Amino acid sequence: MDGFHDIAGVADLPAGRVTTRVVGDRRIALAHTVDGFFALDNTCPHRGGPLGEGDLIGSEVVCPWHLWGFDLATGVCAGNPEITVVKHEVRVEGNRVLVKLAPRAVVEELL
Repeated sequence: MDGFHDIAGVADLPAGRVTTRVVGDRRIALAHTVDGFFALDNTCPHRGGPLGEGDLIGSEVVCPWHLWGFDLATGVCAGNPEITVVKHEVRVEGNRVLVKLAPRAVVEELL
């Protein structure tokens, strides 16, 4: 499927919610806003908090541990633009949400 993985049904995640999905050996925070679906790595770079257990405030996911916020479209930290979380490509086909993981090299670049 050209690198995309089926990770959820559209109806599985109401707008305004975020959850965690596992794709291979990676944990992904999948969010649904009025602007659509977004996917970021699940781990907050601050202290490793689970972004998939955080809150959505507008277009940001907020880490539940120390309240760091990350823009869902870019992965950039609202409080410090030098800090980012890897974002993944998302598309919706019919009633399914598909994600294409960013290459590992992108993840390592951010560390």
